[in-house]
Amino acid sequence: MHEPPAARNQSVSLRRALAVLEHVRDHSGQDLSLTRLAEALGMPKSTVLRLTVPLVEANLLARDRKSGAYRLGLGALRLGQAYLTRLDLRTVAAEESHRLMSQAKETVHLVLYDPPHVVYIDKVENATNVRMASRIGSRASIHCTAVGKAILAWQAEEVVEEVVAAGLPSVTRFTITDAGALRTELGQIRQRGYAVDDRENEPEVRCVSAPIFNHLETVTAAISVSGLTSRITAARVRTLGPLVADTARRISRKLGSTR
Repeated sequence: MHEPPAARNQSVSLRRALAVLEHVRDHSGQDLSLTRLAEALGMPKSTVLRLTVPLVEANLLARDRKSGAYRLGLGALRLGQAYLTRLDLRTVAAEESHRLMSQAKETVHLVLYDPPHVVYIDKVENATNVRMASRIGSRASIHCTAVGKAILAWQAEEVVEEVVAAGLPSVTRFTITDAGALRTELGQIRQRGYAVDDRENEPEVRCVSAPIFNHLETVTAAISVSGLTSRITAARVRTLGPLVADTARRISRKLGSTR
């Protein structure tokens, strides 16, 4: 069946109105007058004005009384807040965590930052591999785990100072216990986008992790792939790193990050 002309026209109008809303969202801070909006969207000013009226009435857009410039309205904020309050990290990350496990064929961990530790909140295991000792709900140090370092690398300097001041105890003979070496490591993590725990927390385990950003562009979580060093070799880390980082980026976008 063909769509009736009236319904088709409404669908076109809705798509155009959404295009207006998205343009204002993506160009916040700019002087978005009616003329500039029309030019940017390739629409007549009369069309843009017609489309913005219901958006303004719904408080999704606001228009300055003096300049006539458009900006996002409080209605858009309420929609965003309603969406964010319903977000659960485990639920949001579940599909990506299982996909990562299938691709890497290794155990996947999801952690939250709970200063001064990280807390494991989810775990997806490959049933054919040796099981990891980690438990959901358990805590781990931030300086000697890949998930911890992935989070710490994007924290403010005063947070790093607090971690250093609290001490960097040795867990294995590979644990980074020098403040300068830790800061160098954090800089490398920011450059490549992922962190590596090379037997620093467990003697025979390597872990590759990447940070998860929320809608405020703050890192409060991380996802990782862990396995025995016989399976996750130093060479394989270079393949897993970008894979884990891509997974973390997809989860971040679902949480509202625009990175």
